[in-house]
Amino acid sequence: MGLQTERLILRQATRYDAAALLDYYLVNRDHLQPWEPLRTDDFYTVDALEHRLEAMEQQMRADSALHLLMFRRNADELLGECNFTNMVRGPFQACHLGFSIAAAAQGRGLMYEGLSVAIAFVLDVYGLHRVMANYRPENVRSARLLERLGFATEGKARGYLKINGEWADHILTSRINGNQ
Repeated sequence: MGLQTERLILRQATRYDAAALLDYYLVNRDHLQPWEPLRTDDFYTVDALEHRLEAMEQQMRADSALHLLMFRRNADELLGECNFTNMVRGPFQACHLGFSIAAAAQGRGLMYEGLSVAIAFVLDVYGLHRVMANYRPENVRSARLLERLGFATEGKARGYLKINGEWADHILTSRINGNQ
């Protein structure tokens, strides 16, 4: 499965992406650190990423997640990732969205371009009713991106996630499937 935009190709992550993903994380380590869980040095190894990617493959086979890597079109350059996780079926029909982009790729509209296609795919193909995305209040870029993508603010959760070693408040947002 692959999605294409004018400048990007989004495809499912596989264990064969471990080296590219490791390079992405190493190059962007300082850039991503304030927004992610605390990472030990063990995280930054090919073996650890192969295991993580194998777990992602299992989640996708179980229809409980979709993990996409964003590559520059006509190049083998990994620019970012987006993950639709915790897919719940039944009356809820929802998931959580997480995303990151390389520091060098910021400010060009690439994440908006990629997420526009990925979100539409998840809503249409998976038939979900709600995609939830949460961000730290100080993350102005994510706030603007989610608003532009049609996410509405639903509230604030105190001490929501342990990010970079500390419990952090988050703004809760969601986008409802308008095609249902």
